[in-house]
Amino acid sequence: MDLLNLELIGWLFSVVSGIALALGVLIVGLYCAREGAREYIAKRVLEDGVLFLIWFLGLAGGVGVLLGKAWSRPALELFCWTLMVLLLMSCWSRLRAAPSPRNMLGLQLALFVMPVVAFCVATIFTLRSEAALRALSG
Repeated sequence: MDLLNLELIGWLFSVVSGIALALGVLIVGLYCAREGAREYIAKRVLEDGVLFLIWFLGLAGGVGVLLGKAWSRPALELFCWTLMVLLLMSCWSRLRAAPSPRNMLGLQLALFVMPVVAFCVATIFTLRSEAALRALSG
């Protein structure tokens, strides 16, 4: 049983990952324009590089699904697992750093995180289905 359409998965992950990469390049460009930014960028080059690599994996997986490539299934599944883990870790650290009471922040984070996690889980189940195996065999 397919939960999502493969074409929808391909387009959505391609567009969202492309926008994230473009915003990342824009933000790095804005930091470079500031005074003293080279030291800040030099300190964060590893973290930013890993984030760019993760978003590029999502872009490649989405394009691979659109082209019907077999390698797109593990690439997109790895991206989904990584996105879910990083999102949950980020929300947990933000929630812990917030002052008490944290009820409203917790609700806001849950309303943001739950649809993203649900879509990633639906994508993983769709990519593991028989129809996806047949469609992405080449």
